[in-house]
Amino acid sequence: MSREAKHFDTRFKMALLHPRFWLTWLAIAVLVIFGILPASVRDPIARFLAVIVMKIAKKPIKIARINISHCFPEMSKTEVETLVKQNVKMFVLVLLSQAELLFRSTAHLKRRIQMNGYEHVKAARDAGQPIIFIMPHVWPMEYAGLRVNMEIPIVTMAKAHRNDLFNWFSNRMRTSQNGRVYMREAGIRALLAELKKDNSFFYLPDEDLGPDKSVFTPFLGTVKATLPVVGRLAQAGNAQVMPVNIGYNEQAKQFVMTIMPAISPQEMAGKENEALALNKAVEQVIKAYPEQYMWFLKLLKTRPPGEKRFY
Repeated sequence: MSREAKHFDTRFKMALLHPRFWLTWLAIAVLVIFGILPASVRDPIARFLAVIVMKIAKKPIKIARINISHCFPEMSKTEVETLVKQNVKMFVLVLLSQAELLFRSTAHLKRRIQMNGYEHVKAARDAGQPIIFIMPHVWPMEYAGLRVNMEIPIVTMAKAHRNDLFNWFSNRMRTSQNGRVYMREAGIRALLAELKKDNSFFYLPDEDLGPDKSVFTPFLGTVKATLPVVGRLAQAGNAQVMPVNIGYNEQAKQFVMTIMPAISPQEMAGKENEALALNKAVEQVIKAYPEQYMWFLKLLKTRPPGEKRFY
């Protein structure tokens, strides 16, 4: 990683062959094999493995149950459990397929990812505006980013992992269409600089980043701490803000992606309005494919003063 540029260095280094990475190399090899298998072979294996994951991933599944119960208080325990099982299955399905983003052809990926709503992107680009794509943490989010990057320049931001080899592999995948991935510590200034260079990016507004500068806003069946920075970024970078949803269709064996119309600047005027607009966009994306959202995240970690913690 280059600390000066604050973006991930995806060049291969001999240090990645150190014995401490051999188990990681084995895991990558397994993912590559699954990535090049046809979906008709891979998907049934993933469904079988999901049953095993349900039995061993106790802590993440507990978090998922808590999140779903608070976000959908109208659901019965049986309905919550059904959604959790579907969520685990989609996690394994997407995980085992992701290596295809690096090793399969562009033509194959375009067949695998059906993109709808690109006319909104084209209209913004014809007007000379970059785009901030709003997408919460969904299992197939890497597919959405790469598919858009096939059409227009894209950058993104990611948290560094402790394993350097995993960092290299995951970011090689994300940049396989000539994109760029910044480290999180690069901050908002790096993204603003990219907008001014006419580059677009994906922004994930659903992560709970603590109470500092966040706004508590209605979110599904509860409230959530949301950081309102997108509106100011869009205004400073003359950008449009477009929500994106994506989900895997098991029958068609395709990822179906929809780029929605831009959120109007008026809807994001002021921190409270922006937080509400962002949460509404996230709700839209989640409701399109509720079984494919990352319910394992502690997205409701920060609570309003006096409210009991969920986790």
